[in-house]
Amino acid sequence: MLNPSTFIIKLIFKFLINNLPVGYFKMLKQVALIALMGLSASAMAGQWQVKVGGSVLAPQNDDNGTLNIAGKAEVSNEIGFTPSVEYFFENSPLSVEVLLATPFTHDVATEAFGEKTAEFKHLPPTITAKYNFKNSTRFTPYIGVGATVVVPWDEEIALPGHKLDADVAYGVAGQVGFNFQPADAKNWGVFADVRYAQVETDLTLTKPDGTKVDLGELKVNPWVYTVGYSYKF
Repeated sequence: MLNPSTFIIKLIFKFLINNLPVGYFKMLKQVALIALMGLSASAMAGQWQVKVGGSVLAPQNDDNGTLNIAGKAEVSNEIGFTPSVEYFFENSPLSVEVLLATPFTHDVATEAFGEKTAEFKHLPPTITAKYNFKNSTRFTPYIGVGATVVVPWDEEIALPGHKLDADVAYGVAGQVGFNFQPADAKNWGVFADVRYAQVETDLTLTKPDGTKVDLGELKVNPWVYTVGYSYKF
């Protein structure tokens, strides 16, 4: 019989395999390798935590940059499923968390072409080094800093015969939040956190005759608000 932690991990990976593009797993393997390289053999006696949550991804304010020929751009807020895996170093307040996600789909409105000028999907895998403020209570605040990657695909634009391309973007990410473990819970807990990532992607428009137009930078710079359940093992 599977123990709860093994069941949760298998359930998450089955869900991701059925919902994510093949190319994402190549990148995810690279992210995981980088995280594992940071763990020494002696540190492997630490503790793992799986987190399952839902997130609201809200791009900065109502101004996501000014695009050439399109004017001011605005990217829509979206909701998504964002599981994560975290490793706690033994006898240390430090941990490393890898945030996963199912694809987010955003609409882009512009001054020149109106609502839903464009649409794109993206994945925001993020790795964060965290400091956990451990204390005698079951409430543990934490802060973190790390890096994120935005992988866009399926870009569409409401201009017949035109093609839109968005570059993969890299940025710095920050995080603040807390874990809370109820008195009657042995391994389970709840958490809430807020992340901010500085992410800007270059857009290129290809006209029907093959001419390419540099549209400039789409400044997503999202705030990500997450709540969910955690399980340590």
